[in-house]
Amino acid sequence: MSRAGARGESGADCDVVVVGGGPAGLAAAVRLASGGLAVTLVDEQPELGGQYYRRPSPAVLRDHGDHRPEGGRLIGRVRELGVRCLTGHLVWGVADDGRTLLATGPVGEPVVLRGRYVVVATGAYERSHPFPGWQLPGVTTPGFAQHLAAADGAAIGDRVLVAGSGPFLLPVACSLLDRGVTVVGVAEAGHPYRPSARSLAALRHLGRLGELTRYAARLARARVPVWQGHVVLRADGEDRVSSVTLAATAAPTRPVRALEVDAVCVGYGFRPQTELARLLGCEVRCDPVTGDAEPVTDAFGRGGRPGVYVVGEAAGIGGVHLARNRGTTAAAHILAREARSRPGPTPPAPREIVRLAAARRRLAAFTALTADLYPGPGELQDVLAPALPGETMACRCEAVTVADVRSAAAGRAGGDLNATKARTRAGMGPCQGRFCGYAVAGLIRHATEHDPSGGSAPEQVFTARQPVRPVDVETLLALAEPEPAEAEEGRR
Repeated sequence: MSRAGARGESGADCDVVVVGGGPAGLAAAVRLASGGLAVTLVDEQPELGGQYYRRPSPAVLRDHGDHRPEGGRLIGRVRELGVRCLTGHLVWGVADDGRTLLATGPVGEPVVLRGRYVVVATGAYERSHPFPGWQLPGVTTPGFAQHLAAADGAAIGDRVLVAGSGPFLLPVACSLLDRGVTVVGVAEAGHPYRPSARSLAALRHLGRLGELTRYAARLARARVPVWQGHVVLRADGEDRVSSVTLAATAAPTRPVRALEVDAVCVGYGFRPQTELARLLGCEVRCDPVTGDAEPVTDAFGRGGRPGVYVVGEAAGIGGVHLARNRGTTAAAHILAREARSRPGPTPPAPREIVRLAAARRRLAAFTALTADLYPGPGELQDVLAPALPGETMACRCEAVTVADVRSAAAGRAGGDLNATKARTRAGMGPCQGRFCGYAVAGLIRHATEHDPSGGSAPEQVFTARQPVRPVDVETLLALAEPEPAEAEEGRR
C-alpha cells in the first residue's frame, strides 16, 4: 500500500473521480464535465450504464432496439464531453492515506486513482432472503433475469415464477414475457395493489401510476396471475429447480400452492452498496424502515469526509430518477465550491441547486409512498427468518446453514454479526456477504432478541474490508513494488 500512498501524496490525477457508471454516476459526470472539470469515471463492467442502463448486445439492439434509449444518450453525452472512462476497472480498496483509490484493470494490472473530489456511485445489491432450495440451479434474482432478457435477449427459463416484493417484480415479469417466457405467476409478499386509502396517494404521481398500469395491463393480457400476500416456501428439484411451493405471508410455514417451473426469480428489493463509502471513512446508520446501513449524507451528498460524496442508490434506495437527481446535485455542489474558491466576489447560491432540491422532495415523496404500500424489509424479515428450517442454507458460498448461524449467535458469538461470521464462515465466500449478509443479520437478531444479555441491536452489515471483491495476489504484489527511483535509492 505504501506505493499507492506515495503516489496519492504527489497530487490528484484529475479533479473528480466518479466510481460507478450507472444513472447517478453518469449524471454526475455529465454535469461536472460540462462545468469544465476533469473527470475520471470508473466502472467494473465492460460498458457504462450500470444495471439500469445496461447496454443491449449488438444482436438485441438490431432485433429489438434499445430498451432504455435515455441511457444510451446519457452515455453518449459523457463521451462527447471528454470524460476519461475506465470501464472494466474494479475499485477494490483505499490506500493508507484514506483518499487514493486502488483498482484493478481489465487484465489484472494495478491502477491507482486520486481526485480532488471522489463521488461514490456504486449502486445497490438485490436483497435476498434464503429459503429451502435457493441454492438450486435455476433459482436467481429478478435483476439477473431482467439483465438476461433485456440486455442479452436470453430467457432464464421456459416456465418462470417471479416472486418476492417490490415494484421491480412487474417490469421483470413483462421483460420475460417479451422474450417468449411463460410466466406462471407473480408472487408479491404484500398487498400493494389492493385498493386502499393509502394507494389513493398514487394519484399525485400520474407518470409512475401510468407505468404501473402498463405493466399490469401487459400481465393481464398474458393472463399472468398476481398473487398478493404470498412468499416462496421452498424450491425442489434434482439437478435444477423443477417445482416451487408458495405459502401465505401471514403463515409462511403452511403451503398453499405448488407450481411446476424450471426457473424461479426471487428478490425483496435492493440494498445500498456501501463498502467503498465506508472504506473512505463515511459514517453509516441503520434505516429504521428498511434495516439497511445507509451512509450519513447531507442534502448535497457529502459523506462526512472532505471532498467525498455518496450519491444514487449507494446513498439509499429511491429509484433511477432520484439517483440521477442525487448525482447532479453533488456535481452542482462541487462546481459551486469551485466557483467560490476562485478570486473575485463570492457568487450567489446557484438556482440549479434550489431547483434540484425541489425535484428531490417530489421524488422522495414517491419513494415514501412506495415504502408505505409495500411491506418493509424489516417487517418481512420478522416474518420469514423465524420460519426458516434449520437445514436451510443461509450462506451458499460457504454452505453454512440457518442452524449454524442460530447456534453461533446464541452461543459464544454473543449476537455479534462479525463474531458469528468468524465462527461460521458465513459471509466469507466470494460474494463477501453481499447475498447472505442481510439474512444472517436477521437470523442473529431473532436468535438473540429474547436474550436479556443481548445488549444493543446487532450490526446490519459486515465490517467493510478490502479488497471488497476478490483480487489477484499479483495485483497486490505489484502495488507493493517500489518505484524505479525508490529501488535505486535502496541499492545505494
